[in-house]
Amino acid sequence: MTAPLTPPPPPHEQSSHSAWPPAPGGSGHVVGAPDHVAHGTKDQDGPGMKTEVREAAVITVAVALGGALFGVLWCWLAPRVPLVGEVVDDTWVVYLKDTEGEQSIGVDGTFTLLALAFGFVSAVVVFVLRRRGGVPVVVALGVGGLLGSLLAWRVGVWLGPAQDVLAQAKGVGKGVTFSAPLRLGAKGALLAWSLAGLLVHLGLTALFGPRDPEPVGYGSAGYERP
Repeated sequence: MTAPLTPPPPPHEQSSHSAWPPAPGGSGHVVGAPDHVAHGTKDQDGPGMKTEVREAAVITVAVALGGALFGVLWCWLAPRVPLVGEVVDDTWVVYLKDTEGEQSIGVDGTFTLLALAFGFVSAVVVFVLRRRGGVPVVVALGVGGLLGSLLAWRVGVWLGPAQDVLAQAKGVGKGVTFSAPLRLGAKGALLAWSLAGLLVHLGLTALFGPRDPEPVGYGSAGYERP
């Protein structure tokens, strides 16, 4: 008697792991993934930190120097506070001609409005010249705006009427009206340029700034089929 012939066992299905052999050299490189996705590209990283710091320094100096023009405009546009000199007991006394006048408030208001305008313009110019943004640029706008406001304050005071009101009163004569020196009563106005520049630049970056590239689509297992 002979044993019945048994059919050979069916071939086993190839394991899903064998369909994707490991990459040569034992590296964990993902099949089908572009090199620039796996390792990143230099273009997406943007300029180096040294370049950003250098650009931020230039922006700070340029914005601060704009304070000279700011000061000239403030001296030109700010209202004058009228003073009058009188002689009382052989002593010169200087007092406000209009005690209920609002010229002093107008001086502070003019400074604040000019600071807001300069903050808006500086933020737009910086955004147009460097659309990528970044922390150094934001810091440069803030510091430059503050330095520019300080420079504008000192330039306006220097270009305005003389600080020695007694000498002015004696020079123009008793009972003659003259202008008081420029004074910034609201010191908080020195921050208006910086705040306006930061807010405008932030808004422009959110609306028109560059967007991050969309990630490359992969399968659920993290790779594409060849």
